[in-house]
Amino acid sequence: MPVYEYEHSEKPCSIGKLFEVEQRLDEAVLARCPSCGGAVRKLISLVSVNTPKSNTELRDLGFTKLVKKSDGNYENVTARKGESRIMERGKSGTVPDFSKTITD
Repeated sequence: MPVYEYEHSEKPCSIGKLFEVEQRLDEAVLARCPSCGGAVRKLISLVSVNTPKSNTELRDLGFTKLVKKSDGNYENVTARKGESRIMERGKSGTVPDFSKTITD
Protein backbone atom coordinates (compact mmCIF):
# COMPACT_ATOMS: atom_id res chain seq x y z
CA MET A 1 0.00 0.00 0.00
CA PRO A 2 1.39 3.46 -0.87
CA VAL A 3 2.64 5.79 1.85
CA TYR A 4 1.70 9.47 1.54
CA GLU A 5 3.22 12.44 3.33
CA TYR A 6 1.09 15.16 4.88
CA GLU A 7 1.95 18.46 6.54
CA HIS A 8 0.00 20.35 9.18
CA SER A 9 -1.21 23.66 7.78
CA GLU A 10 -1.08 25.32 11.17
CA LYS A 11 0.33 24.21 14.52
CA PRO A 12 1.77 20.67 14.56
CA CYS A 13 0.47 18.08 17.01
CA SER A 14 2.18 15.22 18.85
CA ILE A 15 2.92 13.33 15.59
CA GLY A 16 4.90 16.30 14.24
CA LYS A 17 4.61 18.90 11.50
CA LEU A 18 5.10 16.21 8.83
CA PHE A 19 3.67 12.70 9.04
CA GLU A 20 3.11 9.68 6.81
CA VAL A 21 -0.10 7.74 6.24
CA GLU A 22 -0.61 4.41 4.45
CA GLN A 23 -3.58 4.76 2.10
CA ARG A 24 -5.09 2.77 -0.72
CA LEU A 25 -5.02 4.45 -4.12
CA ASP A 26 -8.80 4.83 -4.12
CA GLU A 27 -8.93 6.54 -0.70
CA ALA A 28 -9.65 10.26 -0.52
CA VAL A 29 -6.88 12.70 0.33
CA LEU A 30 -6.88 13.62 4.02
CA ALA A 31 -8.08 17.12 4.90
CA ARG A 32 -7.69 16.64 8.68
CA CYS A 33 -4.99 15.08 10.84
CA PRO A 34 -6.02 11.64 12.12
CA SER A 35 -4.47 12.48 15.51
CA CYS A 36 -5.54 16.03 16.35
CA GLY A 37 -8.10 16.90 13.66
CA GLY A 38 -6.12 19.93 12.48
CA ALA A 39 -5.99 20.97 8.83
CA VAL A 40 -3.38 19.17 6.71
CA ARG A 41 -2.24 19.15 3.10
CA LYS A 42 -0.80 16.34 1.04
CA LEU A 43 2.83 16.77 -0.06
CA ILE A 44 4.50 15.69 -3.26
CA SER A 45 7.30 13.40 -2.12
CA LEU A 46 10.66 12.73 -3.68
CA VAL A 47 10.94 9.37 -5.33
CA SER A 48 14.01 7.19 -5.09
CA VAL A 49 14.93 5.68 -8.42
CA ASN A 50 17.86 3.31 -8.62
CA THR A 51 19.33 3.13 -12.11
CA PRO A 52 21.99 0.67 -13.23
CA LYS A 53 25.44 2.22 -13.31
CA SER A 54 27.39 -0.18 -15.51
CA ASN A 55 26.90 -2.12 -18.73
CA THR A 56 27.19 -5.37 -16.75
CA GLU A 57 24.33 -4.29 -14.45
CA LEU A 58 22.22 -3.41 -17.50
CA ARG A 59 22.92 -6.81 -19.08
CA ASP A 60 22.15 -8.66 -15.84
CA LEU A 61 18.79 -6.84 -15.64
CA GLY A 62 17.92 -7.96 -19.19
CA PHE A 63 18.66 -4.72 -21.06
CA THR A 64 20.55 -4.33 -24.32
CA LYS A 65 22.64 -1.21 -24.87
CA LEU A 66 23.82 -0.28 -28.34
CA VAL A 67 26.45 2.43 -28.86
CA LYS A 68 26.70 4.04 -32.29
CA LYS A 69 30.16 3.55 -33.82
CA SER A 70 29.58 4.76 -37.37
CA ASP A 71 26.72 5.19 -39.84
CA GLY A 72 24.69 1.98 -39.53
CA ASN A 73 27.13 0.23 -37.17
CA TYR A 74 26.57 -0.19 -33.44
CA GLU A 75 28.50 -1.90 -30.67
CA ASN A 76 26.43 -4.09 -28.35
CA VAL A 77 28.19 -3.27 -25.07
CA THR A 78 25.87 -5.67 -23.20
CA ALA A 79 26.41 -8.63 -25.54
CA ARG A 80 25.65 -12.03 -24.07
CA LYS A 81 27.39 -15.31 -24.87
CA GLY A 82 26.81 -16.16 -28.52
CA GLU A 83 25.74 -12.63 -29.56
CA SER A 84 27.64 -10.48 -32.00
CA ARG A 85 29.46 -7.56 -30.36
CA ILE A 86 28.97 -5.44 -33.52
CA MET A 87 25.55 -4.83 -35.09
CA GLU A 88 25.68 -3.86 -38.76
CA ARG A 89 22.85 -2.43 -40.85
CA GLY A 90 21.41 -5.01 -43.24
CA LYS A 91 23.01 -8.04 -41.54
CA SER A 92 20.31 -9.84 -39.55
CA GLY A 93 22.84 -12.19 -37.94
CA THR A 94 24.33 -9.28 -36.01
CA VAL A 95 21.04 -8.18 -34.38
CA PRO A 96 20.82 -9.06 -30.63
CA ASP A 97 18.64 -12.08 -29.79
CA PHE A 98 15.90 -10.49 -27.67
CA SER A 99 14.19 -13.84 -27.11
CA LYS A 100 16.86 -14.53 -24.46
CA THR A 101 15.78 -11.51 -22.41
CA ILE A 102 12.10 -10.84 -23.21
CA THR A 103 9.60 -13.22 -21.63
CA ASP A 104 5.88 -13.20 -20.97
